[in-house]
Amino acid sequence: MHLHIIGICGTFMGSLALLARELGHQVSGSDANVYPPMSTQLEAAGIALQNGFSGDHLTPAPDLVVIGNALSRGNPEVEAVLDQGLPYVSGAQWLAEHVLPGRPVVAVAGTHGKTTTASLLAWLLDSAGLEPGFLIGGVPRNFGVSARLGEASAPFVVEADEYDTAFFDKRSKFVHYRPLVAVLNNLEFDHADIFPDLAAIERQFHHLVRTVPGRGLLLVSDDNDALERVLAAGCWTPVERMGQATTSPWRIELEREDASRFRVIHRDPQGVEVDAVVDWGLTGSYNAHNALAALAAARYFDVDLARGAAALSRFETPKRRQEVRGEIANIQVIDDFAHHPTAIEATLSGLQASTQRGRLLAVIEPRSNTMRLGTLRDRLAASVASADQVWWYQPAGLDWSLNSVVEASPVTAHLATDIEALVAALVAEARPYDRIVVMSNGGFGGIHQLLLDALERAHG
Repeated sequence: MHLHIIGICGTFMGSLALLARELGHQVSGSDANVYPPMSTQLEAAGIALQNGFSGDHLTPAPDLVVIGNALSRGNPEVEAVLDQGLPYVSGAQWLAEHVLPGRPVVAVAGTHGKTTTASLLAWLLDSAGLEPGFLIGGVPRNFGVSARLGEASAPFVVEADEYDTAFFDKRSKFVHYRPLVAVLNNLEFDHADIFPDLAAIERQFHHLVRTVPGRGLLLVSDDNDALERVLAAGCWTPVERMGQATTSPWRIELEREDASRFRVIHRDPQGVEVDAVVDWGLTGSYNAHNALAALAAARYFDVDLARGAAALSRFETPKRRQEVRGEIANIQVIDDFAHHPTAIEATLSGLQASTQRGRLLAVIEPRSNTMRLGTLRDRLAASVASADQVWWYQPAGLDWSLNSVVEASPVTAHLATDIEALVAALVAEARPYDRIVVMSNGGFGGIHQLLLDALERAHG
């Protein structure tokens, strides 16, 4: 079967393309913005990519068109699909119909940490010899790909996004997955281009809860009011709490300020406790919570706590999640996907706690749809308090000025509108043992490599 995927370079749709190729389908696709790491994966898999959108991409006619949720009416390729009467589905529907049937599905949901938690869980299951399948909105470095089928009877881990499914299906994507185990890690307002308020997102999360069978499991963070409201709306599945509350059956105790070492405690229904110490390369209490969720989900599939904790010491962060892109003259350049104020604050806090020499310099491009609408802009200034200095980059399409964020900053802040000038300013400022963390959910004009090249020229 020939599948043509419109919007193929999005993290979800690109991962879908890899699964379709692994199933033996001929796969082609088109997109407007092609950049690594997804474009690299697709090309390595032999998937033909076409730049831009055009009805010409549909000749010869594919057997099925899979349309990404970023596409809408008016897109020339979407219009051609409709005009020609070609069969089409959403990505989430295709996954649910062609990959997930008969598999024990684990859906990892939450406003933050989905990619890291799903990557952690897939690694724990794989380390236990279960050979899981997975679809993750990033590239877990332990695997080198963002998706694989795995063994037919093994668990399938899916990053469960609450974003809408397609222009013709406005339900959240995760409603299609019908998981046996669902991880609800956190919940707050995001995706202001889709949801009018937090209550609308809570409603979608409750739709997910309604699909989990009674023999399954809900793993729910113990410190989130929004998730409590979701469960209060109705729950038919056993719930296990996780966090730092002493009453929770899954909890963590941080042993280092940067959370690079912590203790996990699990108490079973009979009150018997087991614990294990995790000593790993990640930092930040939020990552420790992500690990807790992954360990709890893996336990459902009989991965014992000691074995899981040992596997975490060999875990490598997904690409673009605190990924060290390089180091020149003892100046480190880090790439991170954080783009929501909560994620920015948590990432910087963890990095600052683990920065033993030098300063933490933050470079932030607020380019997400929520940022573009300005919905959370009043929270941006405070989110960088853990950095020593911050550079805010004003991207095209951001219709409001970042000047107010710079003026309200609790740390020294700068406003940049040109990437070349921004790189020059960073190179002039950086000193040995400084860490430069670049935060964006887009390609950011390839600034990471530009920085490394410029540092090389300056320092050799």
